[in-house]
Amino acid sequence: MKHYNYHTQLKTLWQKAVDAYADGNRDSTTIFTTEETLWLTANGVSTQEIYDFAEDYNAVGEPDFTTFAMITDVRRSYFHDKMKGQPSDQTIAPAKLPAKDAEADGIVWLPRITAKARAKLRGELDPDTMYSCPGDRKFLKLHDIHPAQFLKVVADHFDDDSAIVSWVKQHIGEG
Repeated sequence: MKHYNYHTQLKTLWQKAVDAYADGNRDSTTIFTTEETLWLTANGVSTQEIYDFAEDYNAVGEPDFTTFAMITDVRRSYFHDKMKGQPSDQTIAPAKLPAKDAEADGIVWLPRITAKARAKLRGELDPDTMYSCPGDRKFLKLHDIHPAQFLKVVADHFDDDSAIVSWVKQHIGEG
């Protein structure tokens, strides 16, 4: 696996997914060759994840490639540095995520997006769940937090909910 030009291959595959979706392909398992799928997997990316980003980009124009790449880079670093390139055998069912109206220190959606960020970092999101979905983006825009920035905060404080809440509160001027 080549690391120096990783971003170039990632952009090529993202564009392939965007174009395939625009052309009517609605099956994430048929977009990429076996070699491309193996490359994605080796970098901690599932075909479903890249498909979800391509779907949203086609539907509403976001997340764009730069945002996708930044999010993917945080996940990729976590995957290689913390998980030593070994995928998790766990999947977090959508019903196990905190409710959409759950609050942490008065901040609605924070428990949900934190749980999703942890699952994203570990590669444990259910195929029907997306980190940086429209609900996540609404929360992040409201608080002026970039999706990759929040994911990095969760990576840095993975097991420390209070540090994540404190960071968000300080970021939004409540801490």
